[in-house]
Amino acid sequence: MVDHLRYPMGQFEPNLNPSIEERRNVIYQIPEISTTLRRLVKDITPYQLQIPYRPEGWNIQQIIHHLSDNDMNAYLRFKRALTEEEPLSDTYREDLWAELSDYKNVPNDLSISLLEILHNRFLILLNGMNPDDFSRTLRTQALGKITLDTALQRFVWHNQHHISQIRSVINSNGW
Repeated sequence: MVDHLRYPMGQFEPNLNPSIEERRNVIYQIPEISTTLRRLVKDITPYQLQIPYRPEGWNIQQIIHHLSDNDMNAYLRFKRALTEEEPLSDTYREDLWAELSDYKNVPNDLSISLLEILHNRFLILLNGMNPDDFSRTLRTQALGKITLDTALQRFVWHNQHHISQIRSVINSNGW
């Protein structure tokens, strides 16, 4: 039960050998992330933003700010993989970041706007890459050695995963 609450759309499953069309379809999902997020939370009250999506889980506001932090980190990891040989991606204590003052005091709209801007820039980078670039690799503590194809898929999945968590708390509370 907890796994379903934590992963409402299931665990990440990479496509290890995507076609150019499949990769393009993943890239085309990026602009929808901030649009969907903005639409999903536009009528949420300040009280509702503090409701966790599951027991012991983050609240909606923390998830929104986490998405912008995570995507900044993911974008930088991606650029490092394009310019360095198999860089080791730094980890960060996302659990502790979620307790910092900016997660409590920064308006959600700023984090969503940051996502929009960052995703626009990421799209320019992605669309300028050649197919061989997606075979470049990086190392992560969680996933080990991965290609940029996998990193791209996980980038989109991660956003959709957290949007699903927000959607699940909204639906379960009838908002």
